[in-house]
Amino acid sequence: MTNYGITSYGTYLPAHRVSLADIGATLNTNAGKGVRVAAAFDEDSTTMGVAAAAAALTPGLAPSGLYFATTTPAYADKANATGIHAALGLPADIFAADLAGSARSGIAALLAAASAGGLAVLADMRIGRPGSADERGGGDGAAAFVFGTDPIAEIIARSALTTEFLDRWRDPQVATGEQWEERFGIEQYLPLVRRAAADALADAGIDEADHVVLVSPNLTLAKRAAKVVAGKLSTRNSPIGHAGTADVGLALAAALDQAEPGETVLVISAADGCDALVLRTTERILQARQPIPLATQLEQGAPVPYTTYLNWRGLLDREPPRRPEPDRVAAPPSARAARWKFAFTGSICGSCGLVHLPPGRICKRCGAIDAMTEVSMAHREGTVTTFTVDRLAYSPAPPVVEAVVDFDDGGRYALEVADGAADRLAVGSRVRTTFRRLHSAEGVHNYFWKAQLL
Repeated sequence: MTNYGITSYGTYLPAHRVSLADIGATLNTNAGKGVRVAAAFDEDSTTMGVAAAAAALTPGLAPSGLYFATTTPAYADKANATGIHAALGLPADIFAADLAGSARSGIAALLAAASAGGLAVLADMRIGRPGSADERGGGDGAAAFVFGTDPIAEIIARSALTTEFLDRWRDPQVATGEQWEERFGIEQYLPLVRRAAADALADAGIDEADHVVLVSPNLTLAKRAAKVVAGKLSTRNSPIGHAGTADVGLALAAALDQAEPGETVLVISAADGCDALVLRTTERILQARQPIPLATQLEQGAPVPYTTYLNWRGLLDREPPRRPEPDRVAAPPSARAARWKFAFTGSICGSCGLVHLPPGRICKRCGAIDAMTEVSMAHREGTVTTFTVDRLAYSPAPPVVEAVVDFDDGGRYALEVADGAADRLAVGSRVRTTFRRLHSAEGVHNYFWKAQLL
């Protein structure tokens, strides 16, 4: 079986940051220093996965398969990978499946994509009880890796150990997880980390790696594991704290952001056992890094009040807006308009070049019939020509901002504006389309595209 290398990668961090000092002041406790990366009310593991995958994929090239890893799927009894597949506009003959349930699913997605030349998408939202270590030390985010020939990094060795013990768990009916005393987990993991790392390095034929990444749901493990792993830990856990399945992806991406050609990266993931991968970078790493490093993405966030974050996560039950709640989206019209709804695909007239949003058969300018070809407006940029701030419409995060956007390459459409931009939006503002939830009702999520300020 051929093992492919990483040809490109991309990460996504939500725009919002919750101050740990704000958490401490609200709960009258010491929550530490720094910030927590927090997904907005209209984001979930699927939307974040779309953003990371879009950053990783080369336009016009499709992977052989899509493997989506998460512990916080938007749906159960339904594949979430298919939503990512649809939002990316991938052909129907490309396989897409979920790997869900534990942080180790992230490694499983990477290995599956490596063996098939596919796309691994790792995304998660970490929810902890107010004041908990999970809340302080967790983060929301996504990472995606494309595997193929002519790579920027190759997997040259790996090892895997599996052991059953109770360290972390979550009742599927509950949003927040549980953890046994951390010392117990450390005692179980340390021998596994030592052995897995040694086996992988021996298989690679090296004594130590240039970069060492160690992630685990047991957040204090990395401090102790530094003594049993050869080489200097360049990344302890992911840069945003524990991020579930995305943990290993974000940490690996942070290492690739810095690695030079010919260097080795030892990736250790201690979750329900221990996995170790050794990668060696190629000359292409200098040309094919992600454009915006993960460290820069982390610095670019904007503050959000802790109470707002609690409301978004459903941990603070506030009085909802006194407006009719949205109805559940129906399956038949969603299926008929899937290319428009998920991939934001319009049409362009072959006779006069007018872009139609939504797509149509008859050109509004020249009247040509069935002379259209598809054009994707996903992740396109445009300019706000007018907007309105609606303080009466139903929303978990009022007010609702709607903007009419003129896209750079043609087309005009009215979109909701993401990430609470009412006080920053102006006529002439530059925006880019982003995949989000419009609303959820009766367990069904209404996914569509919004405008996000650049």
